[in-house]
Amino acid sequence: MTTSRLPPIGLAIAIWAIAAIFYLSGFYLRVSPAVMTSELMRDFSIGAGQLGSLSAAYFYAYVLMQAPMGAFVDRWGARKVLFVGALIAAAGSLIFSLSASLGMATFGRVIIGGSTAVAWVATLKLATHWFPARNFALISGLSLMVGNIGALFAQVPLRILVESYGWRTVGVSSGAAILVIAAAAWVFVRNDPTEKGYATYAPVQLQKTATSVHIPMLRSFRSVFSYRNTWLIFIAQGGFLGALLSFTGLWGPPFLKTRFGISSQEAAAITSLMTLCFAISSPVCGYLSDKFKRRKPVYVAGAIGAAIGWSVMFYVPLSLTAFTVVAGATSVACGAIILGFAFAKESVPVQFSGTVAGIVNGGNMLGPTLMQPLVGLLLDRQWTGAMANGARTYGIGAFQFAFGAVALWAVCTAVLLAFTTETHCQQRTTP
Repeated sequence: MTTSRLPPIGLAIAIWAIAAIFYLSGFYLRVSPAVMTSELMRDFSIGAGQLGSLSAAYFYAYVLMQAPMGAFVDRWGARKVLFVGALIAAAGSLIFSLSASLGMATFGRVIIGGSTAVAWVATLKLATHWFPARNFALISGLSLMVGNIGALFAQVPLRILVESYGWRTVGVSSGAAILVIAAAAWVFVRNDPTEKGYATYAPVQLQKTATSVHIPMLRSFRSVFSYRNTWLIFIAQGGFLGALLSFTGLWGPPFLKTRFGISSQEAAAITSLMTLCFAISSPVCGYLSDKFKRRKPVYVAGAIGAAIGWSVMFYVPLSLTAFTVVAGATSVACGAIILGFAFAKESVPVQFSGTVAGIVNGGNMLGPTLMQPLVGLLLDRQWTGAMANGARTYGIGAFQFAFGAVALWAVCTAVLLAFTTETHCQQRTTP
């Protein structure tokens, strides 16, 4: 029986946390190839282009599944899709870790990417039902911060584990841990507080939609894309995350080793710092936007700061210390990416909240999906034939040439966001 009593904050946090931890595991699996580039290139006898494609196979599936997953969450609820997604992600991790061929390893990455696509959308959907609307951007930022903790695990700690136990053993253990998340999702997660006898925070329009005939999936997509902000945010988000994950998630460590002559662990420490700055910045950006009741100023300022930061990192002569400072500041600017979800959600009718979250997150992943293999291909075009320990090596000029694509999209992001329409943190209620 449902009452007017709102759910206890501890219960709401616990349910949100299970989805957020699955998102954490997806982020961990997403960027883990960055600290095992030499091992993967050696074990599968591949170059930078093929390694970029192997890593990006995750993103291909993730992007393709984002919009459908958003519609699935709207239709079936977060609990079911979290449970199934975690089960499949565990299987994908095992396939990747036990693969004897590049093709099978790529298949494993595809399974991981497609299955973890649900994590972010489900987390935001649960936030809509279990937390006040006024805190949506803050909860979104905290969710992204939790996800980035997974990326931190995939830096120095993962590198130490890989050196101690081998990348395959670590991968199998990761799959086992995700099975535990699947069990927790099934046992503890509930789609709405009313299932526990409490009042819901979901908007009235969303409550009405939940008890009516569901809107067909293709109609949902057409409706969401009929709003200009959706298109602008979808493309712009890729410029934020494409740059960040192309660098911290794959090509940053080898670039840093080449440019500054540092070890793999030292390079991983720098990308870990960048990830930490990004993680901390996200809830701060969400809080500021919620506080001042505006999305666009913080969002655009972050895009401009990121575009400048990447350009300085790649093309201005810097000491290692100065580079680290600029890299941290650039990652802070990238934290504004979190506003894209609240901005897009408020720009369309509330019944499309899951669908638009999936579409925007698909835009996020479009960045690394294109950038990681593109940077690899551009590096191979500049390869001089140099090898080290059975793997190809690339000069600083090759990296600067390849990173030009990353910097260009970052600039385009700032331009695109300048044309968005401010929502003033108010949810659209009419078509």
